[in-house]
Amino acid sequence: MRDVIRSITEADWPEVAALEAGAYADTALAEGEAALRSRASAGTCFVLDLDGRLAGYVLALPYPMFRYPDLARAERVAHHSPNLHLHDLVISAPLRRRGLGSRLVGHLTDAAGARGFRTMSLIAVGGKEPFWRANGYRAHRGARLPAGYGSDAVYMSTRLAAHREAS
Repeated sequence: MRDVIRSITEADWPEVAALEAGAYADTALAEGEAALRSRASAGTCFVLDLDGRLAGYVLALPYPMFRYPDLARAERVAHHSPNLHLHDLVISAPLRRRGLGSRLVGHLTDAAGARGFRTMSLIAVGGKEPFWRANGYRAHRGARLPAGYGSDAVYMSTRLAAHREAS
């Protein structure tokens, strides 16, 4: 099997939406293709292409720290921020627990650093806080989150390596 991480293209969106729908089928977290497209930012959204099929994706966009997209509506304003918010990461169910999610996170982290972002944030949902902790994120338990993200949602962030070393 040959896998490639590449930038998301126009032709990828139906498959991205299908992966998202499958991943969040039993939750209120599924947003649909239009909302996902609105959260795409050039140079920070990637797919994992496995032998010509999408096996996963990661979507991230500039967003101020301690703020996050409203799941009930599409983004209408482009944010300018030194923080990159990792909005969604999905790996196809049969391919999980093979390190592919961590590979996508690493690729995104490298791209974020190269683009000058200082920090990355996310909201861990569905009990995924340990995964994110293992990938260098720390929890901010005091951050207020809307109910739409789920009762176990946790806001997390990390400083990017170039900025850790400069501090």
